[in-house]
Amino acid sequence: MGKNNTKILITALVMIVTASMMIEEAKSVRICNVSTKDLKKCRPAVTGNNPPPPTPQCCQVAKAANLECLCPFLSRSGIDPSKIKALGANCGITKNPSCLPW
Repeated sequence: MGKNNTKILITALVMIVTASMMIEEAKSVRICNVSTKDLKKCRPAVTGNNPPPPTPQCCQVAKAANLECLCPFLSRSGIDPSKIKALGANCGITKNPSCLPW
């Protein structure tokens, strides 16, 4: 009986871990060539009164994103366009989306 209980416990644990991984994957949606989870890497660089410079990970995400595609989301985000502009400049992005005043 002890071995059967152990097998059942291990099987249940594997099922729980698998389900939690699937749920975590579902929390991220892919839009404009990047996942929403990856976009969060840039949040500190565009929020607050004196945001820090973007991290290399943020710049990687920003460079991979289709910025024109993100325009509807950026304009509704409530983020100050000057902070988005600073992020682009700090990441070396030269093609600016048309929806932001540059």
